[in-house]
Amino acid sequence: MKSIVALQDVVTPWSDGLEPSDAELDAIERELPLILAEVDLLDARITVLDRTPSVLDERRIRRARRKVFAIRRTLTNQAAAAARMPGGAA
Repeated sequence: MKSIVALQDVVTPWSDGLEPSDAELDAIERELPLILAEVDLLDARITVLDRTPSVLDERRIRRARRKVFAIRRTLTNQAAAAARMPGGAA
C-alpha cells in the first residue's frame, strides 16, 4: 500500500506564491466597501427566507440594494477615470 505522505507533493505542491501580492491586497481593500454592502444585502435576504417580509424587512432589503448599487457605481467610475488617465495611474 502506498502512503499518501509520499504523494502529497504531487497532490498539493507547496508554492511560495500562496500569499496574496500587494496588488491583490490593494484590490481587496478598494473593494471592501462593496463586499461589506453585499454581505448586508445577503443578511437582509436571509432574514426573510422563512417568513413573509414585513414592511421594515422590505425597506432594509431596498436600502441594502441601493447601497450595493451606489458603491458599484462609485467603483466603476473610479476605474473608468483611472483608465482615462495617462499611464493608467489613479
